[in-house]
Amino acid sequence: MDTQVLGISVDSTDCLKAWAESLGGIHYPLLSDFWPHGSVAKHYGVLRAEGDSERAIFVIDKQGIIRYIDIHDKDDQPSNDELRKVIRGMDAAVRDRPEEPKPEPVALPHGGIVMYCTKWCGDCRRARQWLADHKLPFTEVDITTTPGAAEQVEKWANGNRTTPTFDIDGAIVVDFDEPKMRALLKI
Repeated sequence: MDTQVLGISVDSTDCLKAWAESLGGIHYPLLSDFWPHGSVAKHYGVLRAEGDSERAIFVIDKQGIIRYIDIHDKDDQPSNDELRKVIRGMDAAVRDRPEEPKPEPVALPHGGIVMYCTKWCGDCRRARQWLADHKLPFTEVDITTTPGAAEQVEKWANGNRTTPTFDIDGAIVVDFDEPKMRALLKI
């Protein structure tokens, strides 16, 4: 598809660099909308009075026409499947071509502590450290590389890909909820 993803943030370039590094690197450009503060966000109507911006996705075609807008709560993650459909619909070369089939889900681990996570998730890093500090063995499943893992997390997390999500001997904990973890693990 003839598409370019661009990340825009009202944060400084140093902050964006640190964020990109925390993700293990990214494969698209980031624009710092820092000075004059939020001018791009303001232009698109997503600059908040507090000085930060809404989490928003704009799909703009080659002629500069906005074809899709998704503005949602900062804590919500947009649907990549929905976004892919929108982008494919704009590109005549791929619009009617079937998508590549997704890999078949693999058997996911059960028993003990299983943490569903991503490489870039800050709460996942905190949870790893917390588990290590308490000398609790766990199995880690990366939802971005393990077929079927993201879909399993979505079932547990009301359609969201919330990480970390834990399966502790069949009890599900969505997000790193330390009090709930302590209660379940009796520590």
